[in-house]
Amino acid sequence: MAKLTIEELNKIRKKEKKKSLVSKEGPYNVKVTVHMGTCGIAAGARDIMNTFMEEIEEKNAKMIYLTTSGCAGLCSHEPMVTVEFADQIPVKYIDLTPEKAKKIFKTHIMDQKPVLDYALGAGSERSI
Repeated sequence: MAKLTIEELNKIRKKEKKKSLVSKEGPYNVKVTVHMGTCGIAAGARDIMNTFMEEIEEKNAKMIYLTTSGCAGLCSHEPMVTVEFADQIPVKYIDLTPEKAKKIFKTHIMDQKPVLDYALGAGSERSI
């Protein structure tokens, strides 16, 4: 197999970026990331993940892309979740419980109104 050049890799990156999972056209309009580093798991991130999975199934919410990531670097505020809509800045939620996760699901994910009481902040750690 031939080696790819930097230019070819950049073309592939741009093409794939256009097929983003979270877009107004679909297939998903919201991405929910449960931070599942060892610190998050120890703090209860599995319960948070299970809560979101149950809510998605119960509400038959097909527009949600639920995924995991590693540690976000704020171990003392775990469990944490980031909610990203295609046309809004991401919101990072901290110190979650299953009850808080249900409220975030209903209010932010379903009604698109961030739950400011549970939010650390809004924005992204990197620019794309």
